[in-house]
Amino acid sequence: MELTKNIINNSKIIKSAILVIFGTALLAISSKIQTPFTLVPATMQTFVVMFLGIILGYKLATLTVILYLIEGSFGLPVFAKGGGIGYLLGPTGGYLVGFIFTAFFAGHINENKDPIIVFLYLLFSVSLIYILGLGGLWNYMGFDKTFNDVFSVGAKPFLLIEIYKILILTVLSKQLLKIRKFT
Repeated sequence: MELTKNIINNSKIIKSAILVIFGTALLAISSKIQTPFTLVPATMQTFVVMFLGIILGYKLATLTVILYLIEGSFGLPVFAKGGGIGYLLGPTGGYLVGFIFTAFFAGHINENKDPIIVFLYLLFSVSLIYILGLGGLWNYMGFDKTFNDVFSVGAKPFLLIEIYKILILTVLSKQLLKIRKFT
């Protein structure tokens, strides 16, 4: 009986590890799908962070993003324009840290949620990326800049894109949550 429990626990750990590693690879790939705007490129990462939250749940999704940030800070070229600890101190560092909180909150969505509630959860989740990202960008650009200057560079060009991403995930959420049952 004890052996059976150990095998089941070990298989859950292995499955979780594989999902986390797959998630970090998906984040790395999504960082390369980009439209360069200004200091902050538009990537598919915000979509993937919310996607991971929905299909993995808050624990595994948050762990996935943290591992991704560790990989990047050690110099693996997983970020939009490379890697290294300096990258986290650059113009997009705050956005990357915001991924942790977005994965956490998006991971709390469950099947019982009305689509409007799912949309609002995702909107709140992605807002955390922008709040932290704009703070980091403002620090990078210098506090002599106005908030409007920072907002125009670091959020305004992306708002419509983010709404589309959230709408897509909202529509797919019921199907995506079925995947979580198998993880």
